[in-house]
Amino acid sequence: MTQSEQTRGQTGGRVFGFPLRGFGLFTSLLLSFATAFFTFFVSTTLAIFALLAWNLFGHHAVSYAASYRYVGFPAFLLALAVALPFFFVLWIRAKLGK
Repeated sequence: MTQSEQTRGQTGGRVFGFPLRGFGLFTSLLLSFATAFFTFFVSTTLAIFALLAWNLFGHHAVSYAASYRYVGFPAFLLALAVALPFFFVLWIRAKLGK
């Protein structure tokens, strides 16, 4: 039996090759917070580089702390608000499917 034949009968999708089913509560929470932290770091990095360009080319003096406060933290909260219900539903589906 090949891998595709084994996964054909299973419910749930796949993202980047990882199955989106069968997560436990701890795994769901871990994935939710990992998603939020990754979003925080990526959005903060992009905001810092944008402020760097803004300060260099526009001769401004905007503090880089603004990138954490106004971009990174709200992006973290938004990603967490989306990821927690998503992974919680996956956990509930796994519990009900057993």
